[in-house]
Amino acid sequence: MSEYNFDDQIGYTEKIYKMISGKGLRAFVQTYGCQQNEADSEHIAGMLIDMGYSLTDAPDNADIIIVNTCAVREHAELKALSKTGQYKHLKLANPDLIIGIGGCMVTQEHRCGDIKNKYPYVDFLFGTSMLPGLPQLIYRTMKENKRIMSPTGGVEDRVVEGIPVKRESSFLAWVPIMYGCNNFCSYCVVPYVRGRERSRTKEAVLEEVRGLAKAGYKELTLLGQNVNSYGKGLYDDYDFADLLSDICAVDGDFKVRFMTSHPKDATKKLIDVIAANDKAVKQFHLPIQSGSDRILKMMNRKYTRDSYYSLIEYMREKMPDIGITTDIIVGFPGETEEDFEDTLDMLRRVRYDNIYSFIYSKRKGTPAAEMEDNTSKEEKNERFRRLLEVQNEISLSKNKEYEGKTVRVLVESRSKTDTGKLTGRTEKNRLVHFVGSDSLIGGYADVKIVKAETYMLMGELKI
Repeated sequence: MSEYNFDDQIGYTEKIYKMISGKGLRAFVQTYGCQQNEADSEHIAGMLIDMGYSLTDAPDNADIIIVNTCAVREHAELKALSKTGQYKHLKLANPDLIIGIGGCMVTQEHRCGDIKNKYPYVDFLFGTSMLPGLPQLIYRTMKENKRIMSPTGGVEDRVVEGIPVKRESSFLAWVPIMYGCNNFCSYCVVPYVRGRERSRTKEAVLEEVRGLAKAGYKELTLLGQNVNSYGKGLYDDYDFADLLSDICAVDGDFKVRFMTSHPKDATKKLIDVIAANDKAVKQFHLPIQSGSDRILKMMNRKYTRDSYYSLIEYMREKMPDIGITTDIIVGFPGETEEDFEDTLDMLRRVRYDNIYSFIYSKRKGTPAAEMEDNTSKEEKNERFRRLLEVQNEISLSKNKEYEGKTVRVLVESRSKTDTGKLTGRTEKNRLVHFVGSDSLIGGYADVKIVKAETYMLMGELKI
């Protein structure tokens, strides 16, 4: 750790700028995983631009490639490794090409070893806590002509402010408010790859929010592995609900979302703040993971189905029309048919607007990876199918309620599946497709819903 000086990255940035100035070098950043990774990649891009690189969306044109990886599920890791493998021919064609792999995946010892031994054309690795030291890593790669394969260490015990950022959008912004996790859910690798909880100061967060509001950003998403833990260890009498209230008091025409909330720390105080502030969207993502108390205990989630449901009831008491989404894991080790039926029961009781569901993925080094798992892959797949069948019926029913109504949509882009249509989202995060001009992108539009589908709403622009 002493090998890196994380407080002198401006100096390394300037050294690189002098080395490559006028050469027209380009950088490509590839991102896998969660919104926090997307926010990290915006900082990576910001640092690269300060070094003198221009950004490209094609790796074939790049002089440096940075792959920002995820470790939450094996599929994400294998996808990142497969893409990295495709860069071998680029390195052969251009020996001066620099390739760096960062993020959660490389912090795991076995993946670090895989890359070191099987991907010799990768120049350096950096874990999430090493991100502020990226300029120094790139400088050393250029000057020392050797691989740097030690991704751990860095700023694991503090938050570094002032890292440059190049935002992907001019109207949607990620705002990290904390990093790391102390929960140690038995299936989850995040505390091991992102370290312990560290909160940004309220002054730093509010300064960033004021800047985004002044720049005209329409929607801000506050990020943390567990936003409800914000401020612990930093403040005695200031928590996430207080921060959200202060953000809503900032001048500007913007909305605020946040993710992710842990049910054990979600409070009535937070729900009251959302209900009382127009800037706070009336949508809440509250991961339940399982509807079985037995499985929740094995997951180390530290709440019960009843305590969870009491939060849902309070939300709907304060905001009857609130949108509620969740995460669910199917096939956790030891899950019985009775456990799974408890999950289906919670779907029917809560009636989520949408769910993000996954079949359990074993993560090396977590307690769940050592648990006995006698459920076949076929049975897990069948449960997953049944879960989606129940939820799809609920989602379609809820979407049908929008037919004939006019909704306010934040227009995001052209639809990826139908470029003849625009796509955007309602306050409750429902996807809406409609015909309109590109001039609407980045602003709000009133759209009349003419047809509801399971995963989206089809509408007509109201003139």
